[in-house]
Amino acid sequence: MHDAPPAADSLAAEKEPLSAGLKQRHLTMLGLGGVIGAGLFVGSGAGIAVAGPGIIISYLIAGALAMLVMRMLGEMSSAMPASGAFSVHAERALGRWAGFTVGWLYWFLLVVVLAVEATGAAQIANGWVPGVPQWAWVLIFMVVFTTANLSAVKNFGEFEFWFAALKVGAIVLFLALSLLAIFGLLPDTEAVGFSNLTGQGGFLPNGVSGVISGVLAVVFAFGGLEVVTIAAAESDDPARAVGRAVRSAVWRILFFYVGSMLVIVTLLPWSSMQPGKSPYVAVLDHIGIPAAGQIMNIVVFVALLSALNANLYGSSRMVFSLAERGEAPEGLLKVSGGGVPRRAVLASVAFGFASVILNLEWPDSIFRYLLNAVGAVLLFVWGLIAVSQLRLRRRIEREMPERLSLKMWAFPYLTWVALAGMAAVLVLMVTDEGARPQLLWSAAATGAVLVVAWVRELRLRRAA
Repeated sequence: MHDAPPAADSLAAEKEPLSAGLKQRHLTMLGLGGVIGAGLFVGSGAGIAVAGPGIIISYLIAGALAMLVMRMLGEMSSAMPASGAFSVHAERALGRWAGFTVGWLYWFLLVVVLAVEATGAAQIANGWVPGVPQWAWVLIFMVVFTTANLSAVKNFGEFEFWFAALKVGAIVLFLALSLLAIFGLLPDTEAVGFSNLTGQGGFLPNGVSGVISGVLAVVFAFGGLEVVTIAAAESDDPARAVGRAVRSAVWRILFFYVGSMLVIVTLLPWSSMQPGKSPYVAVLDHIGIPAAGQIMNIVVFVALLSALNANLYGSSRMVFSLAERGEAPEGLLKVSGGGVPRRAVLASVAFGFASVILNLEWPDSIFRYLLNAVGAVLLFVWGLIAVSQLRLRRRIEREMPERLSLKMWAFPYLTWVALAGMAAVLVLMVTDEGARPQLLWSAAATGAVLVVAWVRELRLRRAA
């Protein structure tokens, strides 16, 4: 049995029944590797195609927004660590409806994206071993990572540690080779200077509007940072662990993203970039690295499996936290002797399997609607995180100031700046024909969850 969920006006940290098997190195690498995925390695090409060299500014803007959100999360999670992280914070700050809404929206986002990642990894594997059908690869990946998540949490941590280490190592090596090529220090290369930054229409070939379009193209690639605050609850010292992970992650991630874009648009003309084609492969080909495409395929493959693993973990812990607070079926509360919420893992992966089947059977219809339905959900979640931080910061200062080991910069001004930035991205989505359907479908999904939350709130009040 579990204790009743804490009252909404209580800031006391609750004792988690989950295992404390994650080490600091696991959380640090999870924070670093959580957002380094296919969105960076492949999706960045679309951003360069619309913004040109100005994509550097686009990434600075999007990265700054993600850093602010991460700092808010770090402040709340270090003061009040919980397996539901920002869902718990939203409930304490705004009420049960907010915790219910943000928790279920984030769970829905993770399980749908989980299916996307499994399918993407299966497509790559099928290209290597055509004799094994794509659906079989999906099944293999799902079984392997479900098994890893059903066992001790340290197994998840080890998977993510080595996955993230490979991704980080690949980017560091890419940056080193690119810098050598830029200065003409590699065999058969000459210093390129700044001609690609200033030529082809200049640094901002499509003007400020191109930079804005670039922000819209890349901002969602920063999704995934949130999982580290969920994972912190399963470490030996959650408050200290999440603080260190956040501090080390935000600056390094910005360096990797912005640094990558800087060397790419310096080495190659931006006009040569094609949406859907990896700019990393183009650079490696330009430098003369043999089998550049296959090398990047391996990196993307690992990135997809890493994200699948992290999303399965994050979704299971989120739905477990919802069950703890009476916002999900009580049956999901069963925890193994090793402190793993196995039923929550199985519930999350079940939806992942169903989503994959939809993708395989109807790739151009039903699954596309699911993807549209979560397209802008991340912004809604970030918005509730910011509002929760605004409400909780004063209460933490008043009731338990000793727990503010990690503070939001320039509070409350930068929190308001972050909220304004999110609102601006939503406005951009309204005006962009390609992004508008995602916003509308995501708004509809959010509205549906809010209606359910409102009905539940009415019933609970009547029962009381």
